Amino acid sequence: MAFGNGALSSRSFWKKGTEYLMKRDPVIARIISGTSVKWLELESDYYSALVESIVFQQLAGKAAEAILRRFKGLYKGKLPTPRQFLKAEESFIRNAGISPQKYSYIKDLCFKLENGLVELESLKEKPDDEVVAELTKVKGIGRWTAEMFLMFSLGRPDVFAMDDLGLRNAVIKAYKLRKPPSKEKLAAISAKWKPYRSIASLYLWRYKDTTLMSNVKEK
Repeated sequence: MAFGNGALSSRSFWKKGTEYLMKRDPVIARIISGTSVKWLELESDYYSALVESIVFQQLAGKAAEAILRRFKGLYKGKLPTPRQFLKAEESFIRNAGISPQKYSYIKDLCFKLENGLVELESLKEKPDDEVVAELTKVKGIGRWTAEMFLMFSLGRPDVFAMDDLGLRNAVIKAYKLRKPPSKEKLAAISAKWKPYRSIASLYLWRYKDTTLMSNVKEK
């Protein structure tokens, strides 16, 4: 698998990764022992994954889910294709509760996809840093969204989203830190998990019981 594509959906990879992490870090070992995460079910529709990530930005889960449901309802329960989105009137799309800002983000994504300025399938053949660089060409897609794409769509094994609040809070709790860690501190802690930082992150999210873990399989 080029660059580890799909690794997070492999049970054998999870077994190898968790065994490595348990040897390297006693804190992560304790979390793994008390958590039933087994492997990740990847989001194979890259376009939908990105659109949904935009809809969910800065919204509580239930509110975002309601908007997404109404958005899909405009197109018989499915997201519009990029071409369909670009042909629709803005007012039609915004009837679902899509904000003007998010409408502009999705429109920019659709425009770049339709005009070949971003090619999602080709991302499978690029290393992590190039995937981030490609996706962040799209208005409204920042590093965090690109890192979530690396993990939850491409299944890349060694991603650590330094700016993710849930991960930062999980690290504070797990390592009993007295104050929020600096990026240097986070880098030092996560360095012990290489090349399985994605697996460590997924366990930490479950440890904090966040909604990002809804597509992780359990026993």
